[in-house]
Amino acid sequence: MAMSRSRIEWTEATWNPVSGCTPVSPGCLNCYAARMSVRLGHMPNGTGEKYAGTARVGAEGRPVFTGIIRLDPAALETPRQWRSPRIIFVNSMSDLFHRAIPDRFIQSVFRVMKDCGWHTFQVLTKRPERVLELSRKLEWSPNIWLGTSVETASYFDRIRLLQRLRSPAVRFLSCEPLLGPLNRLPLKGIDWVIVGGESGPKARPVKAEWVEKIRLQCVQKGVRFFFKQWGGTNKKAAGRRLGGRTWDQMPRVHRITVGGP
Repeated sequence: MAMSRSRIEWTEATWNPVSGCTPVSPGCLNCYAARMSVRLGHMPNGTGEKYAGTARVGAEGRPVFTGIIRLDPAALETPRQWRSPRIIFVNSMSDLFHRAIPDRFIQSVFRVMKDCGWHTFQVLTKRPERVLELSRKLEWSPNIWLGTSVETASYFDRIRLLQRLRSPAVRFLSCEPLLGPLNRLPLKGIDWVIVGGESGPKARPVKAEWVEKIRLQCVQKGVRFFFKQWGGTNKKAAGRRLGGRTWDQMPRVHRITVGGP
């Protein structure tokens, strides 16, 4: 099966065994995944069935998730069919730890990730409290990274929940869309921080001093720092250089050879 290549700068491919989500914080206001779901929901040849109804166009023309969640059991086998090692973003179009997703399905996703040790899996959630609840029931392995989204300082509690988890090989933060300053960022036990401004229609602005302050905190704590984009309505034109250079630091990738291709 052909690899689903990603345009997301910090990953190489995406894998979506679930579609649909529910907004939980201000970062969800202009969600790119909701915008894509609206478009995909109108596609023919089976693709539309997976995404139809999961998102709609809401107030001021903004796309929004409806709360409809669809599981795609057939997609569970997809990573096994990708023979070349890749870094894979899990559920870029949803949140694996949404309350509507059954425990057993999440366990199945983790089993596939463990079996596919030649890949590296990046799981990003806005619901770390559920990860904490399920952690002991999941099959963790060194090729599974876990991150949480932190758009403003109001969501530092998500970081503290992530810090309580001992099983993930890599713990990371996605500060995107960055909507305010993140001073005194709690970075103990955090391996990697991604920062990015919001992009697309009606994008909210990001300030350079917010980004630079996060970078300096990462330097002081020895945490890898990745600057994804300035964003805006023209992401390409705005670029992704900070201080005259790009910042593409990544955690070390761990490859498991047993059971690999």
